[in-house]
Amino acid sequence: MFDKILIANRGEIACRVIKTARKMGIKTVAIYSDADRNALHVEMADEAVHIGPPPANQSYIVIDKVMEAIKATDAQAVHPGYGFLSENPKFAEALAAANVAFIGPPVGAIESMGDKITSKKIAQEAGVSTVPGYMGLIDDADEAVKISQQIGYPVMIKESAGGGGKGMRIAWNDEEAREGFQSSKNEAANSFGDDRIFIEKFVTQPRHIEIQVLADAHGNCIYLNERECSIQRRNQKVVEEAPSPFLDEATRKAMGEQSCALAKAVGYASAGTVEFIVDGDRNFYFLEMNTRLQVEHPVTELITGVDLVEQMIRVANGEPLSITQDDVKINGWAIENRLYAEDPYRNFLPSIGRLTRYRPPAEEATETAVVRNDTGVFEGGEISMYYDPMIAKLCTWAPTRADAIEEMRIALDRFELEGIGHNLPFLAAVMDHSKFTSGDMTTAFIAEEYPDGFQGVELNEAELRRIAASAAAMNRVAEIRRTKISGRMDNHERRVGDNWVVSLQGEKFAVSVAADTDGSTVTFEDGASLRVEGDWTPGMMLADMTVDGAPLVMKVGKITGGFRIRNRGADLKVHVRSPRQAELALHMIEKLPPDTSKMLLCPMPGLIVKVDVEVGQEVQEGQALCTVEAMKMENILRAERKGVVSKINAAAGDSLAVDDIIMEFE
Repeated sequence: MFDKILIANRGEIACRVIKTARKMGIKTVAIYSDADRNALHVEMADEAVHIGPPPANQSYIVIDKVMEAIKATDAQAVHPGYGFLSENPKFAEALAAANVAFIGPPVGAIESMGDKITSKKIAQEAGVSTVPGYMGLIDDADEAVKISQQIGYPVMIKESAGGGGKGMRIAWNDEEAREGFQSSKNEAANSFGDDRIFIEKFVTQPRHIEIQVLADAHGNCIYLNERECSIQRRNQKVVEEAPSPFLDEATRKAMGEQSCALAKAVGYASAGTVEFIVDGDRNFYFLEMNTRLQVEHPVTELITGVDLVEQMIRVANGEPLSITQDDVKINGWAIENRLYAEDPYRNFLPSIGRLTRYRPPAEEATETAVVRNDTGVFEGGEISMYYDPMIAKLCTWAPTRADAIEEMRIALDRFELEGIGHNLPFLAAVMDHSKFTSGDMTTAFIAEEYPDGFQGVELNEAELRRIAASAAAMNRVAEIRRTKISGRMDNHERRVGDNWVVSLQGEKFAVSVAADTDGSTVTFEDGASLRVEGDWTPGMMLADMTVDGAPLVMKVGKITGGFRIRNRGADLKVHVRSPRQAELALHMIEKLPPDTSKMLLCPMPGLIVKVDVEVGQEVQEGQALCTVEAMKMENILRAERKGVVSKINAAAGDSLAVDDIIMEFE
């Protein structure tokens, strides 16, 4: 077995590999850029080597620099993680030339499967069901439009190299095909150094389901069931689960056997993933093969008990697989939520900054529940604009899907994260959405259910009552504390009453609080009562309560006359007032937000790539105004209505913060 491996990656995947290597008694080497000098993976590794400036194309994906780090540390093997160099055959060749083991598939498999065009052709030859499309090289946007017309709209425009949804566009007409081709080409060149593009039919009402395969160099190949990855935004996954609530055993077996046949056709040896599009009738079509470990691998590990990183290391060491297809079972259900540094209230655009608070739920593993959090950040750490916006992968497991979802709801409520925009509220909303809980979702879930973007969550009356009762009980504790403040006027005794009016989400609840040593009984006007218990005290930012015996976890902040409560994706201002204060509050004037309708604001921290208009130019609704780039993603900002540009405040090359004014209109 190897004594020392270098991890040619960063963030949570580097931390994940280190954990398994440590378990196996293998020393690890981390590499880092200037931006990652204080990163968690650097701290966790036995050694760390600096490899250059923050941009990935000057550090993490420069093969020569990684090879120098390998030589300097005498590493015997390299785990590439995912992204960066994981699917670059030149890197695998450089390792082979230096007699360093690559913890991944053979070069030939990377070349054939890592390139989506070639992999499609091989899949067709191997008898794998494929989506109609154009596999040849496309010279320019005009040709892209012509091909799209021949295939028939809608079409998907994708980069040939790499993976993970980067550089991918869906076009419904000629204009979108032209625009999408150019954007995909640019993103593919920037992310992977390879701007080849291909086009295929976009299957409507699709589910994205993938098969995890594991093969060795001795001709053995098994599949470790499937993962449902249909909930996506910008063609990147947000929520995954294993197994899929949609597949039956026959379809699972057919997809698994085809995946293994494909892997064997290219002499595959390592962990890999074969991705499929599955329609409503369970017809499945080969999408691509990712010749690496996937982001969502933990859910497969949780239902099979197989450590995929360990298997990859053993295969790279020349060992045969120790498990057969008959050993692979489905034990329970696992859910993964990807926690991203992106603002769901701003169409999921990236957010950067310092994590002023980062307190994930405690990891646990019992016979009835598992909570797992794969992360590469820490409280006080910086989220950089140079890399992928993923903060953590929160996973839960339980014997049934319903229980796994409930465990995830509570885990999300317990996750404390401050300092940046993040998608925790959105993830919580998805976990409660009827389409998700029923398992009846497609890859269009976010677009269909949140067509105008995510605007927060409206809780039902039963949930509001639970929060109102808790807030009333918590307020009583806070009021009692306030009566004990020293230095007050001797002739003014402050009494804490029992009757309160709780206002939240436009609703009002008049309640009476009867407290005892164990908690409070909160009675509403209609005579209904709720028993509230918990150990919350003023200043605690997490309230772990039980209401009538059911758990209620809330993130708590202080506002004038009440609390800011976040629960199940809702962000509530909860005012707890005396009856007289509640009367007077009705007369307060509501402050309106400023009018920004005649301004184009920067939706995310990023770099202005180009400005498409000039001062005095008349623009039409939907017209491209400028392009902003951040975290390897181009975002084209468009005019919301007809107007005339009166002022432009930014030019190509400028770095802007959120809500900076890019241009103004008459």
